[in-house]
This record gives sequence, structure tokens and C-alpha cells, in this order.
Amino acid sequence: MIELERSLEVFNRIIKDLLADEELKPVAEHIPSARLYNRLDLKLRKEGISSAELEKSLKDLVFTTPRTATNAFFNQLFGGRQDKAILGDLLAVMLNNSMYTYKAAGPQIGVEKVVLREVCDLIGWDKNSDGTLAPGGSMTNFMGMLMARDAFNEKTRFEGVHQKMTVYTSKESHYSTPKNAAFAGIGRDNVRKIASDDYGRMDNTILRKTIEEDIVNGFHPILINCTAGTTVLGAFDNIEEASIIAKEFNIWLHVDGAYCGSVLFSKKYKHLIAGIEKVDSFSINAHKMLGTPLGCSLIVVKDKKHLHDSFSNDATYLYQTDHDEFNLGKTSIQCGRRNDALKLWVLWKSVGTNGLELIVDKQLELADTARDYIRNHTDYIDYSVDDSVSICFNYKGIPARDICTLLYEHSELLVGYGSFGKDEFIRLVTINATNENEDILNFFKIMETFVEENEVLFLKEKAN
Repeated sequence: MIELERSLEVFNRIIKDLLADEELKPVAEHIPSARLYNRLDLKLRKEGISSAELEKSLKDLVFTTPRTATNAFFNQLFGGRQDKAILGDLLAVMLNNSMYTYKAAGPQIGVEKVVLREVCDLIGWDKNSDGTLAPGGSMTNFMGMLMARDAFNEKTRFEGVHQKMTVYTSKESHYSTPKNAAFAGIGRDNVRKIASDDYGRMDNTILRKTIEEDIVNGFHPILINCTAGTTVLGAFDNIEEASIIAKEFNIWLHVDGAYCGSVLFSKKYKHLIAGIEKVDSFSINAHKMLGTPLGCSLIVVKDKKHLHDSFSNDATYLYQTDHDEFNLGKTSIQCGRRNDALKLWVLWKSVGTNGLELIVDKQLELADTARDYIRNHTDYIDYSVDDSVSICFNYKGIPARDICTLLYEHSELLVGYGSFGKDEFIRLVTINATNENEDILNFFKIMETFVEENEVLFLKEKAN
């Protein structure tokens, strides 16, 4: 117990110093991968080191790790720190429960069930709905695909795939879909990537035509995957239209809301997922728009029987007490599973559903600030769509990857680039709800100043 207390004291010292340093330097020192093992002592040896040496080594490692919670991180689809969610995650680490049985997790099972019930209620589903948590959006999308496969043919989970199954998703959707098709036995070649319209939304006219052609050619369509927040543009597929097609052809409809599905919590923006109550399954990453620590991915299903049909398996050495309803391993793709629900529950308990709505709305407000700035300055070209937390643009005709790479290598800002059609551009994401409008405007100021002061660097990049 004394050693644990000492380790917690080390933790507190390092975090206190980190937070102070982040105020001065929001971007960590850039270490090129070629220099990583020379710059940091990462070697593991036969003998341990002293507590003082360990603390020094840990501090050096922590201080050179990318700072994903500061007002200079716009690179990925997560960021910031919601303090109450962090509190929940730290408690989950200390408790170290596994969420497969009530015997091992006790009231923490209730925490997860309450979170999932509230999400289902927000969708508008009845008490026959349910869900589970998984490590990330790729995994929850995989679970959606497996349930679609098994719903089409219940023998598949016993006999394997013997039919030519097809799944349908936008060309702009997440890269996990073809991977998951390979894992599920459907095959990457049987993923139909449907073209999008000018706003990045799946073209449902092409979707319908492709399904009809596949049926004529002897294929069995089993899944339509819509996206609520495409990875680059942050576009929302038309769920209402897709639901009509899914119902007509009796195809499972899944919505990948990993990125922006949390608009479910917003009265102002919930229209972006209109028709969500008509889908078969829906996934949300709370570690994105809701700001919990990684990872916190939820998948909910309209009819909970599909969770049991696809994922339940008897294990007398494990399930020894309580009803299946409280043994969550029966509806999970995993066995041992950390408690990812507690961080969301603590945040939700603290700020309420209205508070989660404010977190979501704030990100779209920050996005509007960024788009307004771009659209009012002639040095910028705007590629963004409205009602999105992805702001896509180019600056002064300089290649997007050059600006992003040099900002990163000089520890100025972390921002990435993407492409849509033939255009490549900087993609700024405003998913950190702890930022303010001034932080967004400061992003542009830092970038513009950096470009102006490093003209030689950009000329060199152009020459290369």
C-alpha cells in the first residue's frame, strides 16, 4: 500500500509539471522516428532502476509525447480533457474490474447498462433494445457487420459463410469496412464502395442500383453501412433514404456514428441523423465528440436478440452467478474487458444530458468560427461542408501536406491533411470542446505567421 501511494505521488508530480509545461509549450518536442531510440532511454534491462531514475525517465517520456489535449492539437478526431471523464477513467483503472460478469464487476455492470439504456431512449427505441462497449469504432462496426451477417443466415455462425454476401458503404466511409468484411468471411472484394455526392454523402440512387445489379448477379446483400460524420469532410449520409432501401430489400442498416454520431445529444443538430430510430444498429465513440479519454465506443442494437445470437457462448467456468442480463460477456465480442463505461457515466452524471448537449454544440460553434474565418480571407480556399466539425481548406496555394508536415516538425501545431475527389487540403477538426473561439483564431494566426517566417522552407519543399 505504501508503494502504491508513492507511485501515485510520482504520478501527481509528473502531471502537475506536464500541465504547467503545456501552458508554455502546447506542442511537445518533435522527435523524428529515426532519432527516437537515441533521444529517449527506452531500453529494458535485466536489473531495475531506482525510483528517482524511473521518475526522470517517465517525465522525459511524458514530456516528449504528442500533447493531444492542448489548444494546438487539431490533428485527429479526438482531443481535449473533460476532467470528470478523466476522474471516472482513473477510478476504473484503480478498481480494475472486468466487465464480463456481475460477480467480477458488481455495480459497474449497472453503470454500463444505464448508459446504454439512456442512449437507446434518446434514439427512440423501446425496452427491447440494448448495446455493449468495445475498444473502438472499428470493433463496433465489425460487430454490426457480424450481426447483419448472422441475421441474414442464422446458420452462418455455425457453418461459416457459404453464400456470396455483399455489403454497401460510401467511398468516403471509414477504412475499417473492408477489413471487417475480410474478418467476417464476406471478403474485401464484396464491399461495394458507393460514390458520394458533391457534399460527401453516399449517393442512395447509386446504392439502390448497385443492390439491384448484385441481386440479379446472384449476390446476397446483407448490410448497408451509413456514416454519420465521414472521416475527412465530416459529412452525414441520408439515413431516411437508406432506411427505405434497407426495408425494401430486407437488408440490415448500420450507422457508423463513431465520429459524429453524438449529435444524438443535440436538439439543434440531431436532424443530421434523422431516421436513426429506423436503423438496426448504431455506433458512437464517446472519446470523440463527448470528449472522454480513449477508448469509449458504444454500439446499440434495436433488437437485443442479435447481440445474444452473434456473441453469446456458454462457459460454465465463467458464468456462475446471476442472470445473463447482468453477465455482459454474453453480449460482447470480448471476454475480459476493461470498464470503459465509467468515464462516460461520471461525465454524464456530472453535467447531465443537457451538459453533453453543450459539449456537442460547442464543437460545431468552433467549426463555424473556423469556416467564417476562411470564407472571409482571400488567401484561403474552402472545401468544407456546413454542419461539420471538419474544416477543410488550403492556404496561399501551398500544398497542404507541406504546411502540415513543417508545422509538426517545428513543434508549432498538429494538424493533418485529407482529400476529397481531386482536391487535397488541410483538415482542421474542432472536436476539442474545451477550446474557445480565440483558440481557433489563434490557430490561423500561428499558421500564417509560420508560413510567412519560413518562406525558404516552403520553397525548398516545392523544389523537392
